[in-house]
Amino acid sequence: MKSFISWIKGLEHRKDIFFRKRYMRLNKYLSEAGICSRRQADQMIEDGRVSIDGQIAVMGQQVEDGQQVCVDGREISLVSRKIVLAFHKPKGIVCTAEKREKNNIIDYINYPERIYPMGRLDKDSEGLILLTNDGELMNEILRARNYHEKEYEVQVDRPVTKEFLQKMSEGVEILDTITRPCTVRQTGVCSFRIVLTQGLNRQIRRMCEALGYRVRNLKRYRIMNIYLGSLESGKYRELTSKEYDELLRLTGRKKNAVPSSAHESEAEGRKRAKKAFKNRKKKEKFATEAKKQKESYPKEKDKKVLDHRMKKGKREHE
Repeated sequence: MKSFISWIKGLEHRKDIFFRKRYMRLNKYLSEAGICSRRQADQMIEDGRVSIDGQIAVMGQQVEDGQQVCVDGREISLVSRKIVLAFHKPKGIVCTAEKREKNNIIDYINYPERIYPMGRLDKDSEGLILLTNDGELMNEILRARNYHEKEYEVQVDRPVTKEFLQKMSEGVEILDTITRPCTVRQTGVCSFRIVLTQGLNRQIRRMCEALGYRVRNLKRYRIMNIYLGSLESGKYRELTSKEYDELLRLTGRKKNAVPSSAHESEAEGRKRAKKAFKNRKKKEKFATEAKKQKESYPKEKDKKVLDHRMKKGKREHE
């Protein structure tokens, strides 16, 4: 009993170990509070919009338990409940939280808690987009190197050909780069489905324009394991627990998640896309040369005359 009492007294001198204050980097704090992504948080800190206990914060600063963090003078606290919404965005709505934008997605949904869109969907496009207050989850989904899938249904202005589908799947040169190889399948005379693993600005529209097509309608049906389903345009729903757990697993934030090494690296993806693009260019060059050669080759009648003259010349020489 005496030894136990002495052990307890000894803990009093070591209570700093057991009751140590928690520290968190400021950009991570803002991200977990659902304010923005870490990258956006760094920019806000650089702009002097963030303060800790009344003092302007600096890059890399740590936040202790009990400190007051403010953004633009408004106090921020960590969220207690993680929210992820699936929203069927109608055309005309802009995927931004900027109040200056009249048709911004946040005001349109008017959700009672602070949330932000995960990524973007063009103003002229419609379909599935996710919104959340979980900054870390948003970062994981938006990172291009993670190769997360997004599926779209696209209608164009003229009939889809096999050549068009092949070029789209192998990669198209836009924005000074070559798009990653992707899955494409025809669904109608002038429509197709495409699954992308990157999100370049207006990527599908630019890819189609580069191949001489114009997009008439674009709708997103899936983001990773989340499907649009029968959700009506302009409506939203919270993810089911099964959907949320699977989303965490796919982003590596839950046990039994797929390791990042199982995914193709971004460098490998670019290398494979460039190789496919070069092979396609070679095939096109070969086809062009073959066509020119065929056009320059003498017709059947001219060929017979040429053969006759060659034989005649040969006899005279003999």
